[in-house]
Amino acid sequence: MNIDAFRAELETRLMIEKEYMVQELTMISDYQEKLELLGEFNDKYRGLIKRLANEHGVDINAPYPSENPSNSEHLTYEQVILGKTMSIYDRLVDELYEEITSIN
Repeated sequence: MNIDAFRAELETRLMIEKEYMVQELTMISDYQEKLELLGEFNDKYRGLIKRLANEHGVDINAPYPSENPSNSEHLTYEQVILGKTMSIYDRLVDELYEEITSIN
């Protein structure tokens, strides 16, 4: 699995999901409901990881091949993907939060 290609595709799909949620904001009047979109975005992030892994034929629970076989730390594909993509999620969720707070 090419983690860089996976990361790029995940970023594109998350940006689209964020834009859909920004559009939803105009239809929500309750501030608490708007904040709940942040949790929904987290769910979308995790769901997209699972969907993309499935599309790429990757079992996210399988051990990720280590570059150093003597390393005792055995990470799963999911852990590696989360580690490599968390910065994307953080940036987009921050942008979504800014949208929520600026509209309120």
